[in-house]
Formats: sequence, structure tokens, C-alpha cells
Amino acid sequence: MADKLLAKELYYLMVLGRKFEYSAKEYYLKGDISGFLHLDIGQEALSVSAMKAFQSDVFATYREHIMAIAKGIDPRLIMAELFGKSTGISGGRGGSMHLFDTTHSFYGGNAIVAGHIPNAVGCAYAKKFLGNDNGVMVVFGDGATNSGAFFESLNIASYQQLPLIFLCENNKYAIGTHITRVSPFEKQSFKAKPYMHTMQIDGMDALAVYDAVLEAQNYILQEHKPIFVEAFTCRFEGHSISDSNSYRSTQEMLICRQQDPIDRLHNQLLEKFDVSMDEILSLESQAQSVVDDAVEFALNSPEPIVESRFEHIFYQGDSYGV
Repeated sequence: MADKLLAKELYYLMVLGRKFEYSAKEYYLKGDISGFLHLDIGQEALSVSAMKAFQSDVFATYREHIMAIAKGIDPRLIMAELFGKSTGISGGRGGSMHLFDTTHSFYGGNAIVAGHIPNAVGCAYAKKFLGNDNGVMVVFGDGATNSGAFFESLNIASYQQLPLIFLCENNKYAIGTHITRVSPFEKQSFKAKPYMHTMQIDGMDALAVYDAVLEAQNYILQEHKPIFVEAFTCRFEGHSISDSNSYRSTQEMLICRQQDPIDRLHNQLLEKFDVSMDEILSLESQAQSVVDDAVEFALNSPEPIVESRFEHIFYQGDSYGV
């Protein structure tokens, strides 16, 4: 259960994440960022709290900027990656969809829907084989639960009893397709019930997400089995920067925004943790400063050297006798 200090940290990271995303949107529209850009605005509670609760290896989908920040990756390196600069976390090669940093146990940014789920299964199997008991977590959207790779992963993880958390971020939309148009039910945890224990949580409540992921982590370590956690969320933007979000009505978006996770935690800080408005404003100011610094760093960073485009294509280590 989160205490005052942790609650303040969650709030700071959520505000930082939202300001980061709005800044990324601004500079995309200015032309400084190109390619794909999937914003996580509205889903900060899950992205931050899940990362803070789970301290081991995480495999994430391509809507991962805030997750990467919450995992401890320097926002300057993330912003520089979005700008395609050589100082980016992936040297400017990956962009928004391919943030990756093994030093922070973050195997994230996979552009293939559900493509990273089997990777997480493999990592969990390796940990079990090697006697490493800190487990693995894989985060994915509701759309990924319709893929064959998802069901194969459930089957293998269950049969092999792997220490793996399947964390489904259910915002009810796969790009612009509502989940009820492609699935017989809205609660995707029903698909996992035959394979493993499941949990359902309010993904717009940062404290609830933190407690649930902590509980799930204890479960996989003590029971030596996988678990499926479904968090119900709502993104405020379209699927990507090019998505006008026109398939959602004004009323639906109003209901969505009324669940704002930052507003909710803001009120919890005041009412539950006795945090003053001055403290909250200070956290928000710090977050803005970090984002401003990240943008400045990215703008002033050098472009990648042209010759480097051929690097990191093939493995350069030992030949293993080949």
C-alpha cells in the first residue's frame, strides 16, 4: 500500500508523463518529431504505478514513453529519441515506438501488436530455468488479446508455470475498433480464466493499480504461476497522432475525461495524505522543468552520423565456432 512519499512520487511521475506527452505532440506538429507517435495521455495511472510496483523486467507495447520514464530512463534521452537524435536512448534509430534500455530492465517499444508477449514468455522461462525468482511483466492492449500469439503465450506460461504477469491495458479500442466488434465480451480476462488466476482493477486509479501489481508480483513469486491482470483505462487522445478520434462521441469523451487519473490522485493527496497545495504545485513545477530541459536537450543534440545507419544490424560478438 502506498504511503505519502510514494503517492507524491506517483503524482510527480504522472504529471511529468502528461507534460512530456503534450510537449511531444507540440513538437510533432512543428515537424521536429516524425514517424509514429502514440500518446499515453489519460492512461498515466497504469503506466506509472505498474512500473513503480514491479521492479523486474518489463516488456511493453509501443505506447511506452511514460512507462520508460517511470522505469527510470532519463526523459532527455527519451525525448532525443523521439527527435531522432544520436543522443536518444536507441541512438535515434528507433523513435517513439522502440524505447529500449536493459540497464533499467525495460524491454519496451514493440511495434508489432502482441509481438512482445512471446518474448516475455521466453524471458520468464529463462528466469525459471536459471533459478532467478524476480519474475517478468508484459503490458499490452485489449486488441492484442485477439491474436494467436497471445493465446499461445497463455498456454505455455500456464503449462510451464512461469513467473509472469500478463497486464492488459483495456481501453476498449484497438486503434478505432471497439472491443465488442471483435470480441464476444468487454472483459478480456475471461479469455485467460481457463489458464490462470485473473484480477480486474480500475486502471484510472493510481493507488489501486500500484496495490494490484504489487499483489500480482507477490503471487507469481510465491505461487510460481502466471497471473492475468486487467486494468480498465481510457485514453484521451486518438490511437496515434494521425488519428482524429472521430469514432468516439462527445459524450463518451466527456465521461472518459471525468475519470482523469491525475485529478483523482491530486484529490487523494489532499484528502488522504494531507499534502498541501504548495507541495503539489512544487511537484508540477518540477515536472515542467524536467520536460523543458528534455526538449532543450533534444533540440540541441546532433543528428546521427550517416555511416552509423549500418551499425547494430548484425551481431558483432563471438562467432561461437561458426
